[in-house]
Amino acid sequence: MENYLEINKNSWNAKVDPHLKSDFYFVDEFLKGRTSLNSIELELLGDIKGKSVLHLQCHFGQDSISLSRMGAEVTGIDLSDKAIEAGKNLAQQCGTETKFICSDVYSLPDILDQKFDIVYTSYGTIGWLPDLDQWAGVISHFLKPGGKFVMAEFHPAVWMFDDDFTKVAYNYFNEKPIVETFEGTYADRSADIIQEYVMWNHSLGEVLQNLINHQIELEIFQEFDWSPYPCFSHLDEFEKGKWRIAHIGNKIPMVYSLRGRQK
Repeated sequence: MENYLEINKNSWNAKVDPHLKSDFYFVDEFLKGRTSLNSIELELLGDIKGKSVLHLQCHFGQDSISLSRMGAEVTGIDLSDKAIEAGKNLAQQCGTETKFICSDVYSLPDILDQKFDIVYTSYGTIGWLPDLDQWAGVISHFLKPGGKFVMAEFHPAVWMFDDDFTKVAYNYFNEKPIVETFEGTYADRSADIIQEYVMWNHSLGEVLQNLINHQIELEIFQEFDWSPYPCFSHLDEFEKGKWRIAHIGNKIPMVYSLRGRQK
């Protein structure tokens, strides 16, 4: 779809205000110092003090600012101009030097001339991108030799199900664009917004092979039978901060993470 960027930009712009007010993003606690990063990605990142980090698809920048608080020099990018504006405001309130750029992933090499120690992306990002070959090329482009790519993402098995997790409704493989309309948002289902969006499902093979094709050597790959976010239907918080689909339990993977190194 040629106009998917415009559709999705409008969709994400509409989400910013409800998200800033939602418990999901706990902005008040965040301003007081709470991190937005989870154990899954923190273990892969390690000590990042003094490292340069490029955060792709950063929304309004909580992870970017959290990385800055860990001592990194962080640049966050996002398609949504409203999200980037909110990110700059949030960083100012938090007293961090986090930089923010409004750009889609594929256009970024045309406007940013820098190499990074780490490229980072997490949770609900690649589904907005049609072409993972181009995505992996952008990651490779921005990594220094020996630089690390760190990713945490919802598992493609989750995206096969309908919203109630009662049947397989979508193809595991990247068959075609998924064009739908959604009322509310994952962070606030009662939010008074109706959005059209365009997404793509990406198999694990598609993710990993495209990274390999662009000289990113896989170091760590993990799968988890829980989500750190309560953003799906029928969830059970079986441990603090860990959710599963109540009637499915631990039978499906919900998240995967990986770390790769630029050759």
